[in-house]
Amino acid sequence: MANSQLDSLDYRILKMLSQNARKPYLEIARECNVSGAAVHQHIQKMYSLGVMKGSETLIEPSSVGYDTCAYIGFFLTDPSKFDEVVEQLKEIPEVVECHFTTGKYDIFIKLYAHNNSHLLQIIHDKLQNLVSVRTESLISFKEVFKRQIPISEE
Repeated sequence: MANSQLDSLDYRILKMLSQNARKPYLEIARECNVSGAAVHQHIQKMYSLGVMKGSETLIEPSSVGYDTCAYIGFFLTDPSKFDEVVEQLKEIPEVVECHFTTGKYDIFIKLYAHNNSHLLQIIHDKLQNLVSVRTESLISFKEVFKRQIPISEE
């Protein structure tokens, strides 16, 4: 369900920024036939509502030596240890995403390693030392595509 506090200009701005986060506010303003100040106000409103959380520079992992992407599912033998496991995962810099899930796994993470040997080292030296877990690993051969969520008023 769409946020009822957003108007059509907010959605137009979101769509433009999701396609190019570096698009200048004045260019957005021209395309929307409003002032730069109006665009700035709408963006500030969306930050305060939590609709927008920030912007980031996306780094191609292989360009900085991270050639292996892996997904690891965790089975918690003691579900009361969830928060403790998550805090331990936050301390592993190669872990870039962590999700609390339904289905087969209790926790599902995405991580990057320099190569398969480095991945094995992370699993043995860091992940197997976590409390109350058993894991299952999947290696991604190639990210085929990644995109933003579709933005519409519906």
